[in-house]
Amino acid sequence: MGRSYYAIIEITDHGPYVTKLVPPISVNVKAKEVKPECFSVYVERKDKKGEILKLSRNWLEKTEKELSKGYCVVEAAYPSCHHGVRREEGEFVTLEMKYGPLDSLSAAIACPNDFNEFIFSDYRITQIAEIPAEEERLTGLVFDLCAGNTMKQAEKFLHGISSYEEEPLKYGYFVPQTGNGRRPLIIWLHGAGEGGQDPTIAYTGNKVVNLASDAIQAKFGGAYMLVPQTPTFWMNDGSGQYGRTGKSKYGEALKALIDEFITRNDAAIDTNRIYIGGCSNGGFMTMRMVLDYPDFFAAAYPVCEALFNDVISDADIEAIKHAAIWFTHSKDDLIVKPEETVIPTYKRLIKAGAKNVHFSFFDKVVDIHGLFADEKGEPFNYIGHFSWIYALNDDCHLDYDGKPVVVEGKEVSLMDWLAMQSK
Repeated sequence: MGRSYYAIIEITDHGPYVTKLVPPISVNVKAKEVKPECFSVYVERKDKKGEILKLSRNWLEKTEKELSKGYCVVEAAYPSCHHGVRREEGEFVTLEMKYGPLDSLSAAIACPNDFNEFIFSDYRITQIAEIPAEEERLTGLVFDLCAGNTMKQAEKFLHGISSYEEEPLKYGYFVPQTGNGRRPLIIWLHGAGEGGQDPTIAYTGNKVVNLASDAIQAKFGGAYMLVPQTPTFWMNDGSGQYGRTGKSKYGEALKALIDEFITRNDAAIDTNRIYIGGCSNGGFMTMRMVLDYPDFFAAAYPVCEALFNDVISDADIEAIKHAAIWFTHSKDDLIVKPEETVIPTYKRLIKAGAKNVHFSFFDKVVDIHGLFADEKGEPFNYIGHFSWIYALNDDCHLDYDGKPVVVEGKEVSLMDWLAMQSK
């Protein structure tokens, strides 16, 4: 019978990954004796029935599927506490795992069907080299029982479900821990892959948790966050299919949820500072909500938005030209083509006289924070659809003309700008 281990999950620009495994050694070991080559790590990624998942190779090659199992790369090993914090000596060992877009075995979620979901990663850690310890030498230890996992960035979020009878929606939410008085509300609408029945996916499938980070919260003086989840996808017009109608069956249900959340926090939320945004399907729904409720939101920040321009009428443009909107998209997005969505819509708004509409239009989506690299060691180049990485990291500074966005003589980022908006 094996021993137990703990798993530590980190939410990254590419979603949540198992970044560390922490097996209890039960005897004191010193840093100089613990090396990555002392351990072999094998994993099988399983569904709720305990069967090994057969998954797509990557985000684009969805038809090429293979059993999700294999050996993982241990990049570092050291004594630690049970939280994985490095120590010079200790009775726990932390194994830092290689993870990222090119190392899917470390991903904590997968998309076996239509939506992402958390899966069970069944690790087997085998000690393959002796480790000297106090008064003995450790040999042949095996750790294959998961005693639990932690995902610290997500622990700030709570869950709820709306009381709207026709279509109750689940949601995650964050209560600010800083500031006082009435605080703004930031709404994030997830992409198509984050629908379903687990609202945790809606804010961890990509790095939405960063909006609750100390750095971004400080820009708003503390802000509530609301992350609704649709059971299917926001672009569902009732047909259950992705189409070009520009309608959503969830419009009234979403507005009811937002209203209910505000009412429940009536003394704490500033109704003049309600901001709505989201990516892809969520970008579509952001635009849908702005069009349907043009005077409700203080500002919108749609990312790779999927509302086709040809379903937006001239009257619609007139109705929202007063709105504060900051678009984000990438030129090489092949999933939501900007030529069909954001570019013509932005230009129509500007032509109509919009004064507070901006558009960060990137050439491509590349890792600019040194997190992931490609096979050549160069910064990783994501597929063009992933422009939410820039928005969620507050890396949007330039407007459509390539010049910085300036407010009151000061260059601002997307989140700086958003925090300034009020009805």
